[in-house]
Amino acid sequence: MDFGKLSDISRVDFALPPDHPDTLPLLNRYSKRYKKPRVYIGLPVWVNKAWVGEYYPVGMKEKESLLWYGKQFNTIELNSTHYHIPGPDTIERWRNSVPQGFAFCPKFPQLISHEGTLVSALDLTATFCEAIAGLEDKLGCSFLQLPPYFGPNQLKDLEKFVQYIPESVPLAVELRHPDWFVDNVASLELFEVLEKFRVSTVLTDVAGRRDVLHMRLTTPTAMVRFVGNGLHPTDYTRIDDWVARIQVWLEAGLQELYFFVHEPDNTASPKLATYLVEQLNKVCGLDVKPPKKFVQAVQGELF
Repeated sequence: MDFGKLSDISRVDFALPPDHPDTLPLLNRYSKRYKKPRVYIGLPVWVNKAWVGEYYPVGMKEKESLLWYGKQFNTIELNSTHYHIPGPDTIERWRNSVPQGFAFCPKFPQLISHEGTLVSALDLTATFCEAIAGLEDKLGCSFLQLPPYFGPNQLKDLEKFVQYIPESVPLAVELRHPDWFVDNVASLELFEVLEKFRVSTVLTDVAGRRDVLHMRLTTPTAMVRFVGNGLHPTDYTRIDDWVARIQVWLEAGLQELYFFVHEPDNTASPKLATYLVEQLNKVCGLDVKPPKKFVQAVQGELF
């Protein structure tokens, strides 16, 4: 992810902001309907040659990447859908490649989110929603990444758009225009709309845009996109902060979490994701299965 990327992070305050004042009250409204929370930890890609022999078996064919990814993680930030709408055969192949309990989180196509107005793309939106509905019980929370030029003056457009999304397609929205975070009236109106139509928010934790980390949940589902810096020590302390915050949210009534770990070229993403899973299990009492490295037998050590 290039958004918010910095070459020098030495002056960045990575402290996790306090929750938005309306986040915990919202979660508390769901706490009486408590059920075991669903926790999904994943990456933004399933193909990475560096993982072969470490997180994937030696000799694995690239076309088998999703199969093995699904054995290691229980969700994927599905960015390929941002560039084209997959056909039925592709959807079926994806669905059949992963185990029960796996959740795909498709990103809305850029032709919908970045070209023209949202309401001018409702026909294409219907086509996309129909396509990803083919994932059936393996469809997680989709997300709409709005461009940096989509500002508060387009809220009515967003409101009409989210009303159009079928209830069978869970949705989260990622905002990037700075005005959403400095105009208190605009943000209040935005979050009211999202809460009204049961649309979640995306929280993006990246070095160069700390303002987008608004910490406002509008449903009992949280989606976090975490961008690390090559396993810099702050990657781990930031994860620790997130674990502590997630513990608070779970105790307050959070029902679903999607947490996606990004690293430069994503080679190191599985390692940090493993740390995240281990800390969540330890601190929050969860039982999320962590990724396991493949131990390759060395000739002469077989007997």
